[in-house]
Amino acid sequence: MSTNGARLRPATSSLREVTGLPPYLRLLAGTQFAFNTGFYAVLPYLATHLGDGLGMAGWLVGLVLGLRTFSQQGLFVVGGALTDRYGPRPVVLAGCVLRIAGFAWLAFAASTVTVVAAVVLIGFAAALFSPAVESETAREAVHRERADGTARARTLAVFSAAGQAGAFLGPLLGSLLLAVGGDWGFRAACAAGVAVFVAVFAGHAVLMPRRAAVHRARSRGGVRHLARNPRFLLLCLTYSTWLLAYNQLYLALPAEVERATGSQAALGWLFALSSLLVVTAQIPLTRHAAVRLAPRTALTYGLALVAAGFALVPVTPGGPGGLIPGAILVTLLTCGQMLLVPAARGLVPDLVDGRHLGLATGALSSVSGLAVLGGSAASGLLLQAPAPVLWGALAAVPLAGAVAARLLPSGRGDGEAGRAAG
Repeated sequence: MSTNGARLRPATSSLREVTGLPPYLRLLAGTQFAFNTGFYAVLPYLATHLGDGLGMAGWLVGLVLGLRTFSQQGLFVVGGALTDRYGPRPVVLAGCVLRIAGFAWLAFAASTVTVVAAVVLIGFAAALFSPAVESETAREAVHRERADGTARARTLAVFSAAGQAGAFLGPLLGSLLLAVGGDWGFRAACAAGVAVFVAVFAGHAVLMPRRAAVHRARSRGGVRHLARNPRFLLLCLTYSTWLLAYNQLYLALPAEVERATGSQAALGWLFALSSLLVVTAQIPLTRHAAVRLAPRTALTYGLALVAAGFALVPVTPGGPGGLIPGAILVTLLTCGQMLLVPAARGLVPDLVDGRHLGLATGALSSVSGLAVLGGSAASGLLLQAPAPVLWGALAAVPLAGAVAARLLPSGRGDGEAGRAAG
């Protein structure tokens, strides 16, 4: 009986965190869950569809996937600026409409031009949708912190866990539709994505407040504000080291799994391990960290865990199946993620004027995405280096981020929080 109670306690606690959110925050967390469910029902199978289904060359498949990433991550700053200027509701609704159109178009796109157009549309939809929802969640987390003392990191952790749950469920839904849909399987997955975003659009059209924009100033003033804000730029630099490290799940980890096992067949299990860790542990971990660690400290410790994950790969025995080094890397990287991502997002309102919170939220992703673009090329050149050199260099990046994080404000009442909550 006691064992079962211990097993149920984390799940019950996590459910209590979700149901304990104010209604608007529950809407935002549910939005993130639905967004990732619809997105990941399609994305993991896009490369196979383009290569095997449409007969595209490998370089062209890579180009299409790269354009999708650029149209999303690189343009987050655009979505953030529009959120500041017009308020979150119209930006979220526009993102839903573009995502619906993009998935519907992709389902029937057969030429290179139409596929590229559909994929770019899907990416730009996220560039509108995500900064609006993330900045609104950060703003509401600050309001809640002031109203009842709930640490903003706890609220943002629920948001992260909801998104990861969607990222876990989406591929399962997509694989089911591909299995039962036969030749129409990919179109069925796209149709599921359309259905999810139609539901998200309807929910937000009814439930999202018609809140006025935070301000109507030109976005150029916001860009100047951020460019002259050394603490925010330092946060962008620190967060960039994390994103570059996280990107190794798609670059260095597959190479390690293939080296250890002779194929990449086990890679899916490692990704599932990461998702399950976030779904089950994100909320309880952040709840405990929020009362013991300042956001700056959580960010520092998280990056240090990520660095340790890379450093341990070349010195850890392969063990059964040769997957132990990869599993340790995924575990430590995910634990670091659970500490640092809510902390970094929670710091943004303390570092910028609240009138520019949407722009800052988008800029954090866009600047980091550009750093990853350059850093990935450099890390790709290291894949053929000896293991101590490769993994030592990769560990040095988040370790440098951990050192830089110590220069940030603690995140407990300092900075520009008063204006940031706006």
